Amino acid sequence: MKALLALEDGTYFWGRSFTGPFETTGEVVFNTSITGYQEIITDPSYCGQMVTMTYPLIGNYGTNYEDIESDRVQVRALIVREYQDFPSNWRSKMSLKDYLIKWNVPGIEAIDTRALTRHIRIQGAMKGAISTYDLDPESLTKKAKQSPDIKGRDLVKYVTCKRPYIWQDGRPIPLEEGIENFKWPEKKGFRVVAIDFGIKYNILRSLEKRGCNILVVPAQTSSEIIDMLDPDGLFLSNGPGDPAPLTYAIETIRKELGKRPIFGICLGHQLLSLALGAKTYKLKFGHRGGNQPVKNLKTGRVEITAQNHGFCVDTSTLPKDVEVTHINLNDNTLEGIRHEKLRAFSVQYHPEASPGPHDANYLFDLFIELMKD
Repeated sequence: MKALLALEDGTYFWGRSFTGPFETTGEVVFNTSITGYQEIITDPSYCGQMVTMTYPLIGNYGTNYEDIESDRVQVRALIVREYQDFPSNWRSKMSLKDYLIKWNVPGIEAIDTRALTRHIRIQGAMKGAISTYDLDPESLTKKAKQSPDIKGRDLVKYVTCKRPYIWQDGRPIPLEEGIENFKWPEKKGFRVVAIDFGIKYNILRSLEKRGCNILVVPAQTSSEIIDMLDPDGLFLSNGPGDPAPLTYAIETIRKELGKRPIFGICLGHQLLSLALGAKTYKLKFGHRGGNQPVKNLKTGRVEITAQNHGFCVDTSTLPKDVEVTHINLNDNTLEGIRHEKLRAFSVQYHPEASPGPHDANYLFDLFIELMKD
């Protein structure tokens, strides 16, 4: 089925739908990972975005029930060069096509993804529209221009959990009673409250693997509720979009500073930085993929990391008592901070990977050590 992708600057690409008729809009971005498309499309950080995979062949190992990072597909659309409709893998339970159709998410193939990626790198990530109905480039470009901007929008409200839940034995278990009646499990392990701004399941798996008791709470949870829960540590999750509009989260984090160890990842890193007084800005085309080089300034070692973000913290706006711990070696942007007095640190990338390398797994152990202290 013929399909058209039009960008807001008037550039357009012809392709075909492999999921049936549709029309949708969103910010068009690219991801350089070779594998892990199921984890990518279920990552809540992609809310509001149409993801272009730079690796040309997608769908060859199908999908399964284990490699998911949330309870649903989160992307607005998946854009690929060549879709493989006959998966070959012993773990496969459903084709990528059927998986996308199940969640009513469009997939488009036969796009020149190399040209599209190059265009985004030169001109920057931008809004786009894809349709099998409207095949007029001028009309579809107009729809792309009129679609909502990522900047200035609160996308977290679309992906955060509606009610708190415990993460136990690799799965979410909703609280039977209200959070005011919650009692921590009696089993040993540190008590961690994780604020869900769009949390990936592998973050929770990584914390549980280290013996933590984890309570996941909605993004709007107040500092007073967190104090009532009295956790040993506070975790700030990844999530989609612009951190600046999330004033409720910034205020909560600001009130929690100094009370207990805080560890933030991705959007959580940006929100912690904003709570400390720094500012953020939008990157030209973002960092998305499993091969981003990051230098640990404390050890001098280079870590290959998984990343997915379109905004960044402005290093020049950090307070004097905040130390820069990591930088991106591609563009020298900020990748990690640590407060010199408060027990708070964060990184812009994803130490839990999934998909991606495990070079940065040690950061979860640092969080454990902070809670021990």
